[in-house]
Order: sequence, then C-alpha cells, then structure tokens
Amino acid sequence: MDLKQIHELIKIINKSNIGEISIEDKDGKVTIKQKEEQVVTVAAASPQVFTTAPQPAPVAAPAPAAAAPKADNLVTIKSPMIGTFYRRSAPDKPILAEVGTEIAPGKVVCIIEAMKLFNEIEAEIKGTIVKVLVEDASPVEYDQPLFLVEPA
Repeated sequence: MDLKQIHELIKIINKSNIGEISIEDKDGKVTIKQKEEQVVTVAAASPQVFTTAPQPAPVAAPAPAAAAPKADNLVTIKSPMIGTFYRRSAPDKPILAEVGTEIAPGKVVCIIEAMKLFNEIEAEIKGTIVKVLVEDASPVEYDQPLFLVEPA
C-alpha cells in the first residue's frame, strides 16, 4: 500500500462513522483509528528498522525588527503527510532550511519520516524562509504549517 492510498483512506475515515480499520498486505499492516476529536493516527508494522541518533534542539536567531516581513505576503509551506519532521537529512548533515535560507522550486527544505520512509519535502516557490514553525524531530499532521516564506 502506498502513501497516496493511505491518505485516501484517512480522508474516507474522517468523513465516515468508522472508528477503526486495519489493512494488511505483503509490505506490512496499517491501522487507522479515529478518535473523538476527529484525529487520525497511523501505525504500521514493518520488518525494516531504522535508528537515528538524538539531534540537538534548533536554535533560532532573533530577526531584527526593522527587517520583519509583512505578514500579509507570506506563503506557508505545509506538510503533505502525517509523520515526523526532521530539519536534517541525517544527524551528521547540516540543517536543510533555516531562517534566512534562500529557497527555489525543487530545493529540499525538510524530511518527513512516515512509516519508516524518509520523504524529502521540496519547496514549490522561490523566496526566503522567515520562520520555522515546527521543532526538529516533532510529529506533524497532514496540512500542518512547517515554514513561512517571503516570496522573491
């Protein structure tokens, strides 16, 4: 079962009264449970095992007040999936995008790990990162804002 199929199942569960569904195939097992607040959790059993070393907490540099961008022209980069947000491609690699980083379409801005798969999230616009909205190694939801970008 691929990620797109899982997203479709989540949408169907959110619109229905189904409390829980489990699907198992050759790649593993997916269980989707609907909580009372309409929050969906996804759990998978897979024979693959990945380990990551703890990563240092991000340190945000304060932006000068005079250079603060207008909030009305900012673009939000949102999470395309449920998973764990990482600012680095590996623990020993540099941060992919931080405040002040120039981005362009196709540039990887973060990694989201979902079901033991590490997905590169690419920018779709040209601009400058003005705010990182999620802490490193934090869980994220579908469509959750990750970055604020001032378009170029």
